[in-house]
Amino acid sequence: MATASAAFKSREDHRKQMELEEARKAGLAPAEVDEDGKEINPHIPQYMSYAPWYLKANQRSLKHQRKWKSDPNYTKSWYDRGAKTFQADKYRKGACENCGAITHTTKLCMERPRKKGARWTNMHIAPDEKIESFELDYDGKRDRWNGFDAATYAHIIERYEARDEARRKYLKEQQIKKLEEKNNKQNGEGEISEDDDDDDALKVDEAKVDESKQMDFARVEKRVRTTGGGSTGTVRNLRIREDTAKYLLNLDVNSAYYDPKTRSMREDPLPDADPNDKFYGGDNKYRVSGQALEFKQLNIHAWEALEKGQDIHMQAAPSQAELLYKNFKVIKEKYGNAATEEQLPKELLLGQSENQVEYNRAGRVVRGDIPSKE
Repeated sequence: MATASAAFKSREDHRKQMELEEARKAGLAPAEVDEDGKEINPHIPQYMSYAPWYLKANQRSLKHQRKWKSDPNYTKSWYDRGAKTFQADKYRKGACENCGAITHTTKLCMERPRKKGARWTNMHIAPDEKIESFELDYDGKRDRWNGFDAATYAHIIERYEARDEARRKYLKEQQIKKLEEKNNKQNGEGEISEDDDDDDALKVDEAKVDESKQMDFARVEKRVRTTGGGSTGTVRNLRIREDTAKYLLNLDVNSAYYDPKTRSMREDPLPDADPNDKFYGGDNKYRVSGQALEFKQLNIHAWEALEKGQDIHMQAAPSQAELLYKNFKVIKEKYGNAATEEQLPKELLLGQSENQVEYNRAGRVVRGDIPSKE
């Protein structure tokens, strides 16, 4: 008996209960109300709306889903750091013998040990601290951010922003100084000209000052995952900015399709142009030529060998697969391929021929003729 709804009901009562629930879901009947007077959504399943048996609930309710074990005495307030309550003028009996505060003992005093304590000198009495006690729960005792004031972090941000601003100002002054020295050398080999005193003579182009920041416009910084947890690497753009992009070669809507996600264009955007004048003929041109075709044939050979029962895997052991494919090509050139479409002569197929042929040790024909293919 897991829930309070497990009480015995007759077949007729059960049918009426099901009809009532369907009417509530359809909006034809008012929603059920719990013990606190709150409506219960009829679409909530029973395993959520019915309380467990050990809570001894008599009807449906969502009270057991809420935080019903909350402590009313729990508070989220924190200690008032550095707060003082009372400043005494003379030493009091039972106070700290070192500083004179009555809120702690000499053993727990956090001030510097004096050569003669306040008990004997009766001077420099420390104020009493504000003593507070809170009843924190399990999470409150272990919350490292409890009592943190976000306003204090603004001072840290201001300090770092001031440092960065001073650094930028210093670098700009250094660049301006270098430009001024360069202009002075061009005017008179190190001698300052007469017009240098004027403000108009020392015009420094801000674009030249910030030109160093634009030197690496072709660099693209991105995150590169490595075995060591990831590091930032530099990846250069593959296309030269002076070259025309492939999707701008033919602006016709019905021309070759360009996929912006993979930056690929399979077909030739200019199929009628002169091959000597165009530098791009589509990605398929490179897929069926060069090393791309060899790699494709290597994969096909690995798949066929695996289907025939040979233990070979292109991704797990690429060196082994490449070596087996190289041996396969050598054997194919030496012995031929039985799967070719070339038909053998009828004499060789039947094993009968009236021609007599003699060979020497080098494999050359000494006497007789080889039957020709029909």
